[in-house]
Amino acid sequence: MAGKRKHIPRYGTVQIKGNTYYRTSITELEGNRISLYAKTREELYDKEMDALEQIDNAAFRKKSPTVAEYCEKWLTMQSVHIRATTLIDYTSKVRRHIIAPLGDRNIADVTLDDIQLALVPVSEKSASVYKSVIILYKSIFRAAKESHVIEDNPTVYLSAKGGGIPQAEKQALTDTQAEQLINTVRGLPPYVFVMIGLYAGLRREEILGLQWDSVYLDTDTPYLTVRRAWHTEHNRPVIMTELKTKAAARKVPLPD
Repeated sequence: MAGKRKHIPRYGTVQIKGNTYYRTSITELEGNRISLYAKTREELYDKEMDALEQIDNAAFRKKSPTVAEYCEKWLTMQSVHIRATTLIDYTSKVRRHIIAPLGDRNIADVTLDDIQLALVPVSEKSASVYKSVIILYKSIFRAAKESHVIEDNPTVYLSAKGGGIPQAEKQALTDTQAEQLINTVRGLPPYVFVMIGLYAGLRREEILGLQWDSVYLDTDTPYLTVRRAWHTEHNRPVIMTELKTKAAARKVPLPD
């Protein structure tokens, strides 16, 4: 089946230095009229279509929100289904590592090169911070693409591999060091905190979130349950019943 023939307008002509050219004009975004010339109607038609497409693309980019505007909108959307402490972490990283370097740019104009340049200072931080910022970049621009705010997602080929400074492996206390620590804090307020950390393996925020309803001593095998965690919000302590992961809620046997 033959393809549909394109309809080529009957352009006017003009004489330039003894040569006949077809001519038309288009209007730019700023309102200026630009004349286009070609020796054939087909060539002029292609020039006109290319120019109009460029104008449409420029208009689309001009209407797109800035990176700062869309990032703030994205954070608001995330606030519905993430923990308050997670939102605080996201907000800090987005404003520091995305909005600060790119916030004034229209999001539709941002390229992969722009993002990689913005990530140079982040690469001097820990590998975990670098990876989390990469995830935020990819999440924000993917959401913008899915919402038709941008036509192309510049983070498709963005990778966290090899970025950031790897953290040194943490070494556990030796038996001698643990005994020295216990002897140092014995009889002091931190003693129970240290003992739970050493022998039950709880993290700091889990120890600080313990209450008596989580401690079971009158059983054959005494244990405690992790069901709360301590956090700070706006420099204020908060005890939350929503833990970081499902696996964080657990029963921990207490040694004799």
